[in-house]
Amino acid sequence: MEGRVLGATVLLCLADVLRAFAIEEKGDVFNRMACPAFLMFDNAAYLADMTFELPCNCKPQEVSSVVWYFQKSTDNHKTTVLTDFAGTVVVDSEHINVSSNILKRFSIRMFSLIVFQAQVTDSGHYLCGTKDGDFFYGYDVDVQPTEHVRVAFLDRGQHVQGNFTDKFFSLFTTFWDWTRCDRCGVRGEQRRIGLCYMRSSQLHPRYRTAVPNVTSCGSRAVPVHFQRAARLRRPEVAIRSCLTPCLKEDAPKEGMQSISNIISKLGEKPWMAKIPTQFHKQVAGSVLVIACPGARPEHAVAWDKDSVRLYRSHYLIGVNKTMRVFIDHGNHLHIRQVQLSDEGTYLCWHEGKTVAAFQLSVFYQKKDKRKFSDPETIFAIKTIGLSYILISIVFVIIHVYRFCRRAFSSSPRL
Repeated sequence: MEGRVLGATVLLCLADVLRAFAIEEKGDVFNRMACPAFLMFDNAAYLADMTFELPCNCKPQEVSSVVWYFQKSTDNHKTTVLTDFAGTVVVDSEHINVSSNILKRFSIRMFSLIVFQAQVTDSGHYLCGTKDGDFFYGYDVDVQPTEHVRVAFLDRGQHVQGNFTDKFFSLFTTFWDWTRCDRCGVRGEQRRIGLCYMRSSQLHPRYRTAVPNVTSCGSRAVPVHFQRAARLRRPEVAIRSCLTPCLKEDAPKEGMQSISNIISKLGEKPWMAKIPTQFHKQVAGSVLVIACPGARPEHAVAWDKDSVRLYRSHYLIGVNKTMRVFIDHGNHLHIRQVQLSDEGTYLCWHEGKTVAAFQLSVFYQKKDKRKFSDPETIFAIKTIGLSYILISIVFVIIHVYRFCRRAFSSSPRL
């Protein structure tokens, strides 16, 4: 018993030491970087549905907590306070969805602001300061949309967008590094995300960029008369095939291969670690969206249904307008109008490893009798009633017009 108490005490002391070390390291960062005399905005660009972190890179030593503010632009004086005045907001990312507003999708950790599943409407200025309205550091965040992303399948000979050059500016795509192969041991795919950027000598000087005279297309540093042209260029994604071997721990051990064929017929592989499986029932005709646990849009994610590989070259959103099953740019698997044929086991690959399985079963729901209090029934009655009134009005107008016309035409002429 004393040993357990002593061990717990040692762990608590170690945690305090690590926390103090982290705070001291953070303090060193603040000591090394002086806050600018005139507030500047660092440019940062992301794709929609991504999660990003904005560190408060400088603050006075006497300030023990920071408050984050959001502002659409310098012209818009409406400012939203994103934190409580203690600067201690922490949220659980598992309970966040895309439809949540920004106040439910952020967290404060070690003076940094974390925004989960960013949306285009989250683009704007993020300011780090105090509750009294003194600002230390600012960001110009550009969240670019995914609705009309341009996709290039390099295996099919497709190419990424070329640069666009005008007299006063040029538009180009800045690509991130290729992701890892999303599967191992079999043919997989790699993605490369590209965001729109502009080069011009007429950018607003208050915005700070990593490369001189270069900023993202949705930045507030872009002059107003250039913004329309910048919005026409879309972000893009390049996709290519890849093949990478599995790690040794994923391969069959010695002595197992000889009996693996027999056991695998029963649906199990003795050398593979069991992955978490979620069982889910879905009503036929409904919409289902499956997310891979722990995955983000910038990660390498792949989906399989039983033994069928759902490659992006065939299942990526936008490849076919009539697709019922597709993968969006946030790595979510969508199934529209679920059918009995959709039953099966869906495997999720994350960074080249299978991490989760979803066992889907489909059932038909018995239709209840309609009631007058149902919203659909009320809507139908209102629509029919309004249509009847409009038809009656038109009918009366036509007959009044015909009556007046006859009356004037039959009147005696002098």
